[in-house]
Amino acid sequence: MMVALQGASALLVLFLAAFLPPPQCAQDPAMVHYIYQRFRVLEQGLEKCTQATRAYIQEFQEFSKNISVMLGRCQTYTSEYKSAVGNLALRVERAQREIDYIQYLREADECIESEDKTLAETLLQEAEEEKKIRTLLNASCDNMLMSIKSLKIVKKMMDTHGSWMKDAVYNSPKVYLLIGSRNNTVWEFANIRAFMEDNTKPAPRKQILTLSWQGTGQVIYKGFLFFHNQATSNEIIKYNLQKRTVEDRMLLPGGVGRALVYQHSPSTYIDLAVDEHGLWAIHSGPGTHSHLVLTKIEPGTLGVEHSWDTPCRSQDAEASFLLCGVLYVVYRTGDQGPHRITCVYDPLGTISEEDLPNLFFPKRPRSHSMIHYNPRDKQLYAWNEGNQIIYKLQTKRKLPLK
Repeated sequence: MMVALQGASALLVLFLAAFLPPPQCAQDPAMVHYIYQRFRVLEQGLEKCTQATRAYIQEFQEFSKNISVMLGRCQTYTSEYKSAVGNLALRVERAQREIDYIQYLREADECIESEDKTLAETLLQEAEEEKKIRTLLNASCDNMLMSIKSLKIVKKMMDTHGSWMKDAVYNSPKVYLLIGSRNNTVWEFANIRAFMEDNTKPAPRKQILTLSWQGTGQVIYKGFLFFHNQATSNEIIKYNLQKRTVEDRMLLPGGVGRALVYQHSPSTYIDLAVDEHGLWAIHSGPGTHSHLVLTKIEPGTLGVEHSWDTPCRSQDAEASFLLCGVLYVVYRTGDQGPHRITCVYDPLGTISEEDLPNLFFPKRPRSHSMIHYNPRDKQLYAWNEGNQIIYKLQTKRKLPLK
């Protein structure tokens, strides 16, 4: 700082010297005195400036020292604050864990109560479902199949696929013939004799339906023909044979009709059946791994009363029928293999595999196109390679429900 002041004084002297009069005028005592006084004033000003600068420097040094001390204290306080904040965060975290644990205990208690309530509701629903099923299948029929006693070939035709039947409920001698697996013509014969002998009077009555059927799973129940509509995958038609009109229709739920119900029946996707308990549908369903699904249908309203996923496979199966609420599935192995019932499903669980004898059909060279049970005359109506067959059955009483 002093060096800067000295340099400024020298510059000032040079500046003033530039304005001094020539040497011949410098002898004026008054001018010399004036110049001297002006230099004295400048020196005094410079001295004051120097003193003020020194004082400023000293104050600045003290201020810097104080600032350093205060910064040190701030660092100490900051460390203490950080430690306090860290301790507070640990306490908050500990408190949060305790709150979470208490909440977990409360939720566990609520979950246990909810599970107990859900289990109780499930057991109640299962009991109600079992009660509903027993009420649904509480007809007086308590028979189970023991053997297929004999067969009678009633008629032979050229068509390998078709179905024939009587009304499963009405005490009518009429016989109905449906030829082929896709058709819309129903032949009505006055009785079994007229069906057996072509020249017997009266001649059969021909009825052209307004819709065509698919497969060979048709049944006649209380004067109505129930069949799978060919134009759809899962529509069931209720046809009034007397009025010759469609009485009602329904769609079976669950993706029905996308797969064949039996491996050896290449045209049947829905097989309808009738027994002592009423109208049924046998079909395959999604997610059942090619196992058969049994559905109970209310024939009056065409509503689904209940469905069961059965353990019976569609592979190697050729037909099935129901007798007293029990599903019997007929299987065949190989082209010339025997026809036997190897899977039986009872929704009530009253029939076990140990209760079943070896159920064989009299040997036939080909697969059955259809096998339907008629609860009125307790016989099976079947179609095998163009032969219309009646199988007589032997039954016994089922075990009582526990």
